Amino acid sequence: MRALRCGDDSALDRLMDRWQTPLRAFLYRHTQDEFDSLDLAQETFVRVYRHRDRFRPETARFSTWLFSIALNLARDRARRLGRRPATALEEVSGRMIDDPAAHPRAQTEANERVCAVRAAIAALPDDLRAVVILFEYEAKSHAEIAAMLKATPKAVETRLYRARQLLRKRLARWL
Repeated sequence: MRALRCGDDSALDRLMDRWQTPLRAFLYRHTQDEFDSLDLAQETFVRVYRHRDRFRPETARFSTWLFSIALNLARDRARRLGRRPATALEEVSGRMIDDPAAHPRAQTEANERVCAVRAAIAALPDDLRAVVILFEYEAKSHAEIAAMLKATPKAVETRLYRARQLLRKRLARWL
């Protein structure tokens, strides 16, 4: 990021190589849409380039800044579209159990469980869903999440607790 800020435009390529996969994975988990996640990842890197002078390494890590931009873009898109992410069976097919040796009933139950978890996460309120995705899937610390969401670590902990309570309630059948 220092190189990009100093005028080395090729540094953006290195940043994209390093961060594109985790960023797209994060955005996919947030939007549940492959095409939206790709668009949002590209827009995130456009914003990184446009606002490279706003990055302050002394106040935040690059990953925190990057994921904050991405999260804000995902929230903006969801507001614009006026919808919540929905999970379609085709979207989770890549995560489904596809082992021919597995018993068909076990395959079906496991696939239903995957769909139920994704649907339960997608149904969470936006502030709770973001915390769950960042903590559980992106392995971010409470402090990193707090910086991204402009909240306190205690608020993150509280949101994570509330999200887990809602998920337990919605997924009681599977627990």
